[in-house]
Amino acid sequence: MHLAWLYLLHAEFVRDDVDFRYRDPKQKRRLLKIDGEPKRWELERSMKERWPSDSDPVRANLALFIRLRNRLEHRHANADEALMLNLAGHAHALLVNYEAELTSQFGEQQSLAVRLRLPIFVGTFTSQGEQALRSFRKTLPPDLRSFVTDYESGLDDSIVNDSKFEFRLRAMVELAPKDPDAIAMQFTRYEDMTDGEREFAEELGRRGQVIVRDKKRPVSGLGRLMPKSVSEKVQEGIPFIFNLNHFAAAWKRKKVRPPARDPHPERTNPDFCEYDEPTKTYRYTPAYVSHLINKCGTEKGFKDITGKDPQPKALDQNEVNEDNEK
Repeated sequence: MHLAWLYLLHAEFVRDDVDFRYRDPKQKRRLLKIDGEPKRWELERSMKERWPSDSDPVRANLALFIRLRNRLEHRHANADEALMLNLAGHAHALLVNYEAELTSQFGEQQSLAVRLRLPIFVGTFTSQGEQALRSFRKTLPPDLRSFVTDYESGLDDSIVNDSKFEFRLRAMVELAPKDPDAIAMQFTRYEDMTDGEREFAEELGRRGQVIVRDKKRPVSGLGRLMPKSVSEKVQEGIPFIFNLNHFAAAWKRKKVRPPARDPHPERTNPDFCEYDEPTKTYRYTPAYVSHLINKCGTEKGFKDITGKDPQPKALDQNEVNEDNEK
């Protein structure tokens, strides 16, 4: 997962024209090299570029495993099973976060769903199994137990309780007549339960962990956005005014899609835009929204993308109108 995350973030940087090579701190034009190749950002540096805020639960989860990997690289070779048990929820979150980042940046067709088959561990469905696992947790070396405890104690409760940091699910066996049309397992989401069902489920305690994956049915334009929605999301994510005029200027300058009445409307940047043949319209990806927010968050980037000078949101609207008239 460490390498998978590294390659994924590097792929985003390549797509977004982010220079992720290290430079000599004394001579900025000179690249630092290893064996003749430019030294590129490691996962921790890449992570901080992707999620600048240290209060982001995805970053907190990834940072935990980066530190853990560094700690385990030459130690605790026999603690794998106990470690996996103690960090099962964190590991699930690491994988689920990766899937979300991969599909949001490069499209649903890149999903890991058809590549992975996740086993379901049922050892905790019995009281004896639960007690055995509780005892097994205690075999984790003390320094590793304190490492995880100390790490989480430095985080805000909102991060620790976020499923993006640690993925927790409860499962219970259902005693019901066999239905020939039913599948072997079914899952009920917490938000779909009544108050009484939630109270009962919470009293059960921990009895195992599973992963629920929503199956996406074929839907035209699933996850794609129209220009107005893109503009609104970018406007929310940057400190400058961003409207449909800026949006049009952005795709034209960077050739995200062909101009109107082009004989080949399908020749788009597929990471950012798709042409819909039945409606003769263009739809845009969440990755394009992220790209615009990332680039237009600074004055320099805003002007590079749109060709226009950025105007802070704090400006009075009359001042904005006057500037536009000029």
